[in-house]
Amino acid sequence: MNERIPVNVLTGFLGSGKTSLLNRLLRDPLFHNCAVLINEFGDIGIDHHLVDRIDGDMVLLQSGCICCTIRGDLATAIRDFYERRERGEIPAFVRLVIETTGLADPVPVLSTVMYDRVLQHHFRVGNVVTTVDAVNGATNLGQYPECQKQVAVADRLVLTKLDISDAALLPDLQAQLAQVNPSAPCLSLDPVRLDARAILGADVFDVASKTEEVAQWLQSTRERNYLALPTAPRSGGDANLHRDILSFALDMPEALDWTVFSLWLSLLLHAHGEKILRVKGLLNVEGAQAPVVVHGVQQLVHPPSHLDHWPTEDHSARLVFIVRGLEPQHIQASFSRFIHDYS
Repeated sequence: MNERIPVNVLTGFLGSGKTSLLNRLLRDPLFHNCAVLINEFGDIGIDHHLVDRIDGDMVLLQSGCICCTIRGDLATAIRDFYERRERGEIPAFVRLVIETTGLADPVPVLSTVMYDRVLQHHFRVGNVVTTVDAVNGATNLGQYPECQKQVAVADRLVLTKLDISDAALLPDLQAQLAQVNPSAPCLSLDPVRLDARAILGADVFDVASKTEEVAQWLQSTRERNYLALPTAPRSGGDANLHRDILSFALDMPEALDWTVFSLWLSLLLHAHGEKILRVKGLLNVEGAQAPVVVHGVQQLVHPPSHLDHWPTEDHSARLVFIVRGLEPQHIQASFSRFIHDYS
């Protein structure tokens, strides 16, 4: 698994600073020798880094990065990248960065990488980085479901435009973000110094070696039952705005039968997958000496992996959900009934 190329998805709502962040990341040694798929590389300030134009849609930078415009099907673009890499036509990049549009749903991007029959053998999801505009972020979260979803699936939240925002309003925005996604660290983007390693994290989707990070997002919900996203004033009475995103933790003190649990989770996602924006957790599975990690986004479930050891002395299982339009007590009741009937 570790030999597969990590894919980092950079997303965020319109005007939230994705392109500016990408510009800075491409100058950092941690992001050298990577491939970048973007909407238009003309939007990236790369002229002074440009070494060679490989073809009409692809340029090579001094850092060893290859930038290419996304044309048509994403899976085709990634496969073309990989095939040209294997033929030696472009440098052997060690990372792929995909920047989405401001109104994009990042879930299909993740699905492409995780489940395309060709790509899944050569690539793995690294993490999802979501930029949030400190000036308009609260309004965007209240009015646009796309913004909520981008925040909900993030592994890293990066606050931008702090230099022009009202500092007094920042704690409210941070609290709002924590309600939508309690597991993702919220980082403030320094206008001068860029901490690329903190933004990249440790490729959180490769959870088998990320005990500390997994423990951190589990601990963040230890004292919570669930939190509702505050309702912002509506504009124009749009009845289609989604403001019913909840986050909560399902505690499982007893060791689980893996077959029974996986069947329950599969049935739950089959029935309500579109409403389950994210689910991840540490499980105490019968017969396993170390915790089993599960991670999913809507109907997409990453293959389970094993940690080397428990991050704390508490070995009880905990499953964190981020849902839209589902009541936590219904999921709790479903789990309790299923485990009781089939264990």
